[in-house]
Amino acid sequence: MPWDAVQIRLARRKTGEEFLRYFVELGALRPNDAVLDVGCGRGRMAISLTRYLRDGGRYDGFDVIASSVAWCSQHISRRYPHFQFTFPDIYNAEYNSAGEHRASEYVFPYADASFDLVFLTSVFTHLLPEELEHYLSEIGRVTKKGGRCLATFFLLNEESRRLIGERRSSQDFQAGEGVWLTTDAKKPEAAVAYEENYVRDLFPPRSFTLNGPAHYGSWCGRSKYLSYQDILVATKA
Repeated sequence: MPWDAVQIRLARRKTGEEFLRYFVELGALRPNDAVLDVGCGRGRMAISLTRYLRDGGRYDGFDVIASSVAWCSQHISRRYPHFQFTFPDIYNAEYNSAGEHRASEYVFPYADASFDLVFLTSVFTHLLPEELEHYLSEIGRVTKKGGRCLATFFLLNEESRRLIGERRSSQDFQAGEGVWLTTDAKKPEAAVAYEENYVRDLFPPRSFTLNGPAHYGSWCGRSKYLSYQDILVATKA
């Protein structure tokens, strides 16, 4: 049975509260930090952060879905002017097939070293390698020294591949090449998984140090997990 509007709002609120804990506990978020939400959607993270960011704290978010950005600007920015939202019109086969800009070339509209925390929830799970690598470079540019990046992934390793093979995974990653797999060869951006070692190797060249091991998720059928997707946290050197 499809979810109704109330169920969707409650699910968004629950996810926002869940990740606010991760931003504070894993990402060392402080109330006066400057935050960038890459792929802000319809404000599921922003709404929870409105109660937390204060004393000079600020939030910027952007998303490739124009209607989501319009909703956030109308319902969040009007009440919380230190929360701002941008629509960059980036092409994505899954979410913005008429987009003007390529994700692999898009320059984030923010100055160097602007943010204490940059986070991406279920964004790298819809980007192909060239786009992923470019986004990480832009994140490295706009993050302050000592700032953090928190991002979610579908990470491929020995355990997750075994569980996929046993058909215990909620995502059937089969098609793809090299360091990535997708659930849909015709529309790979629908869901993308990456080799964990490949992803981890992308952070140091962009002046990030990973904060320990990944916080693995339940997506592939694990019995022990933190969230649904896998989470990596890194600090800008």
